[in-house]
Amino acid sequence: MSIEVAARTRIGDLALDARFTSDNRVTAIFGPSGCGKTSLLNIIAGLLRPEHVRVVVDGTVLSDSAAGISVPPHRRRIGYVFQDTRLFPNLSVKGNLLYGRLFASRRDRSGSVDELVALLGLEKLLGRGVQALSGGERQRVAIGRALLASPRLLLLDEPLASLDDARKREVMPYLERLRDEARVPIVYVSHVRDEIERLAGEAISMSNGKVLATGGRAAQNVLA
Repeated sequence: MSIEVAARTRIGDLALDARFTSDNRVTAIFGPSGCGKTSLLNIIAGLLRPEHVRVVVDGTVLSDSAAGISVPPHRRRIGYVFQDTRLFPNLSVKGNLLYGRLFASRRDRSGSVDELVALLGLEKLLGRGVQALSGGERQRVAIGRALLASPRLLLLDEPLASLDDARKREVMPYLERLRDEARVPIVYVSHVRDEIERLAGEAISMSNGKVLATGGRAAQNVLA
């Protein structure tokens, strides 16, 4: 799986001019708040349409302003997990998970619901309402819902940022299992060095809307 992203636009006071390519299982976008990390995710997902853009995922062109190509977000087969999870409060854990399955065509479906539930350790939570879950449990459900849509790419926007240290320690092993066992490449946004070093095979370091450097495993050169 490869991903190519190039974008140039102005978002408020931010002049975004960034490009990168990666073929790693987890590609991290690292940098301080306001540097353009989430904007790049939104561009990949098709939620932002900059003046100049090119997004190619595994050889499929999703955006190319020069060629007049812009695949609608709902047709991109991209899973997006936000920091605040955005689960449906009126549905149980199982209901939230199965909602994701509705967006996967029979042709694109990979793996079973039971396999994903086991991967994320959700077996004992299926009958619960999401309001009764801890922050870490909610994040696991949100990730599961996104994966059950059988995306070609998973975007995680600072999934641990709103959690306390105990909940972060709870979720991190599941993120590592997701990296090692799921067959979906991940673009992972964070401003926390330890998360990047544990999870990422490639890191993209950003500041003020620009890519400063890229690095390989643990991204020592990028994060130094």
